[in-house]
Amino acid sequence: MKMSIRKLLTLFTALAAFSQAALAVVYPLPAKNSRLIGENIQITIPADSTLPLESFAAQYQMGLSNMMEANPGVDPYLPLPGSTLTIPHQLILPDTPREGIIVNSAEMRLYYYPKGSNTVVVLPIGIGQLGKDTPSNWVTSVQRKKDGPTWTPTAKMREEYAAEGEIIPAVYPAGPDNPMGLYALYVGRLYAIHGTNANFGIGLRVSHGCVRLRADDIKYLFDSVPVGTRVQFINEPVKATVEPDGSRYLEVHNPLSANEEELKSKEPVPIIFSEAVGKTLMDPSVDQNEVKSAVDARLGFPVRVG
Repeated sequence: MKMSIRKLLTLFTALAAFSQAALAVVYPLPAKNSRLIGENIQITIPADSTLPLESFAAQYQMGLSNMMEANPGVDPYLPLPGSTLTIPHQLILPDTPREGIIVNSAEMRLYYYPKGSNTVVVLPIGIGQLGKDTPSNWVTSVQRKKDGPTWTPTAKMREEYAAEGEIIPAVYPAGPDNPMGLYALYVGRLYAIHGTNANFGIGLRVSHGCVRLRADDIKYLFDSVPVGTRVQFINEPVKATVEPDGSRYLEVHNPLSANEEELKSKEPVPIIFSEAVGKTLMDPSVDQNEVKSAVDARLGFPVRVG
């Protein structure tokens, strides 16, 4: 998804009032030897709809990137009335411990495994801009929680905003106008999982490195996640699984641009398989043509390849 973030944010600021709140998507956990969960659904856009894609993303608990990957060519400003949208509710669980919080920046999703529930809650997120990246390959914990966080932008942040013609205060007080929203879970000295004061930016690279959630989602996490909960940050655009019946699935997302050259290029960011994914796809039962199609399409939901 290589579109002007500024153009998208301008549109969604104007249309944010149309976004609809949605309850968290909760999946029953599969057996330990299975990682495939959920089912995709199809919806038809009402004939008289004037809503942007963000509105449908919010309604079905998706990020904007999830919806754009699953629906190639869709107009994010005004999806065609009467057309069909795929809601990518089928997922492959990350290849991590089923514990605490897992943040996968590449798919812009947060997974929360409530202790003792045998379920996983999946929430869409916004992440750090290029050069202000959300961490990856990091295991930490929720160190504290704050109802009504304040935000103190650094001097460098204030300079960056000033260069764009916006003067921001040295400290944002707690309240609905705070860019961190109404709740925050702090996972280190520099990072937090927090809310937002806007109904856009979920599924986009818009933050200074923190993880951003819609208001209802951060409220859910604030109420549900204990201090001390394990938090793991990963950046895995490709997931693969071998299911108990021997079937093999591949889920491919657009990798995050690692530099300005990749960001501005018209060519897609190259896909690199991890050792575990490569091993799954080397089995003789795997149709390599299906693998190539999945990599080329990058639909962001599981595709059976064997």
